Amino acid sequence: MNEQIVILDFGSQYTQVIARRIRECSVYSTILRFDTPAAEIARLKPAGIILSGGPSSVYAKDAPLPDRGIFDLEVPILGICYGVQVFGHFLGGKVERGTKREYGKGTLTIRDKTCPLFKKLPKTLQVWNSHGDKLTKLPTGFKVVATSDNSEYSGLENRARRLYGIQFHPEVVHTPRGKDLLSNFVHGICGCGKQWNMASYVEQAVAEIRAKVGTERVILGLSGGVDSSVAAALIHKAIGDQLTCIFVNNGLLRAREAEVVQEVFGRNFHMQLQYEDAAELFLRQLRGVTDPERKRKIIGKAFVDVFQTATRRAGKAKFLAQGTLYPDVIESVPIAGNPAHLIKSHHNVGGLPKGMKFQLLEPLRSLFKDEVRSLGTELGLPKEIVQRQPFPGPGLAVRCLGEITPDKLRILRESDRIVVEEMKAADWYYRTWQTFAVLLPVRSVGVQGDERTYDFTIALRAVESQDGMTADWVKLPYELLEKISSRITNEVKGVNRVVLDITSKPPGTIEWE
Repeated sequence: MNEQIVILDFGSQYTQVIARRIRECSVYSTILRFDTPAAEIARLKPAGIILSGGPSSVYAKDAPLPDRGIFDLEVPILGICYGVQVFGHFLGGKVERGTKREYGKGTLTIRDKTCPLFKKLPKTLQVWNSHGDKLTKLPTGFKVVATSDNSEYSGLENRARRLYGIQFHPEVVHTPRGKDLLSNFVHGICGCGKQWNMASYVEQAVAEIRAKVGTERVILGLSGGVDSSVAAALIHKAIGDQLTCIFVNNGLLRAREAEVVQEVFGRNFHMQLQYEDAAELFLRQLRGVTDPERKRKIIGKAFVDVFQTATRRAGKAKFLAQGTLYPDVIESVPIAGNPAHLIKSHHNVGGLPKGMKFQLLEPLRSLFKDEVRSLGTELGLPKEIVQRQPFPGPGLAVRCLGEITPDKLRILRESDRIVVEEMKAADWYYRTWQTFAVLLPVRSVGVQGDERTYDFTIALRAVESQDGMTADWVKLPYELLEKISSRITNEVKGVNRVVLDITSKPPGTIEWE
């Protein structure tokens, strides 16, 4: 990247949000450990540095502290909460435990409107506080530019050295004008343009992939989900037929999923796509199993076995590509000193056997989920792939309660297809986090065609969420619910009743198993 902002992470729960807000300003941002050497930071040639918040106290024995050399890099630095206290610790100020902690909403009063950090902002701002310590003595060369009810040092600057500090969180939505403040920092103070976009990212990523891979071959486990699909499209753009995608049909896929993946990636993108039809193997191993956890373990082990065999059949390759995203790689830094860059197991592989010797290729590891969707659109992937809802790794197995049989999977697959079709037709599918059908191991009496029936029940689940950690059920229009129910009971043989799940998470989970 020609221009970037480096964020040093001191363990704040909001560090990733800071990075997200900087990118919303069309400027690239990257998160590094709090103790990254100044020389390493200098090699990145950042336009500016942000010191995140954090739960520690700078005066604590094992306080996380940066390399003091960052203050000699002659680039603008913005300290947020704990970052302000770092200024105090290193630059002649004083930090003490506050007599009154500040948590939640507060009012900031700007005392110096000439401060470039607060350019075009009103004299008073609603801000979000989350701190117990505070400055009690200004660092050398600094002056106060903003105050709050509980702190006379809520905003400070050393304009000559381009050092700025704020004792609140501008990155969270509870500071409504916080993005404007961050824009003032990256554009006005750091002098960044607006160069961060998907088109420029594609060029850079393609060059990096080619440089890393060279003439070697790459294998990617393609699930048809957003992350692996976008990774496949990007890598293919970079190295073409050096990439082989392995798609495993475990017999637990949604309607036409195998056909869609083969159509999009094989025939449209002309990728080397190795299709592994292992449906019979998976269903045989799941026969008679009803315990949800045992189902998952059987599916996970079977996938590893199938994938391992498939990689040998694909031929020698040096790299295994994964659709790992930024939030998967960068966690808020555990202050005990654990590395920040933690690589998760691949969603589909679930932990590779030691015998599989690959180097990892993770071209999406600097992107957030919505950026990955934008990248997919930039690469020409269809909306049905880029905007598709999350789908569990074990597939329909977690939505088919009780024993899994081919006929029950047929019922569930047909019902789920109707749900998706009607949600899309009513313009609701892309407005919800997940919408799907669940087949319950419950039969009830019904009347269909003037005959008594004793058939299964389908539960309809529709939830809204930001990250899947919590969720609330979606209040779908009655007319839409009625149409879904009518179609399922009329078109799917074996179902005579449809019910609606109105449980939030917590106390429930999004999936039923």
